[in-house]
Amino acid sequence: MDYQKLTGLIPHLVVNGGAAAIDFYKAGLGAEELHRMPTPDGRLMHATLKFDGSYLFLNDDFPEHCGGATRAPKGPSPVTLHLNVKNCDAAIERAAKAGAKVEMPAMDMFWGDRYGKIIDPFGHSWSFSHPLTADQKAAAEKAWAAMQGNMK
Repeated sequence: MDYQKLTGLIPHLVVNGGAAAIDFYKAGLGAEELHRMPTPDGRLMHATLKFDGSYLFLNDDFPEHCGGATRAPKGPSPVTLHLNVKNCDAAIERAAKAGAKVEMPAMDMFWGDRYGKIIDPFGHSWSFSHPLTADQKAAAEKAWAAMQGNMK
């Protein structure tokens, strides 16, 4: 893999169970595995995945090289990775079937997207969206305004 040719921001996740994470990201999120570099003990020193033109690096947790501190999330990560998809509902359903927890079912949002979130089995948060039609966006804006009025 020629990493010098990759450009832009590339998230780099730390997980417990790198091989299983790759399997989940392939099955649940549609990733393509490009590169895997295992260590002699079976953990992953580095892996590269591709998501519809974007890249993700990941590796197993190596607390022994970080002063004994783990870097893999124990619960939902405070960082959310976002994927623009053709069908938000289908993407969330696919991820859930592969083992993700649905944190927020897909909903029409006032800003003009259908949007939802999952937590993957490794503690990382992902969101998905696809654009609404003009009529759907207008209805979502109206519903949001009504909800805001009810909160006063």
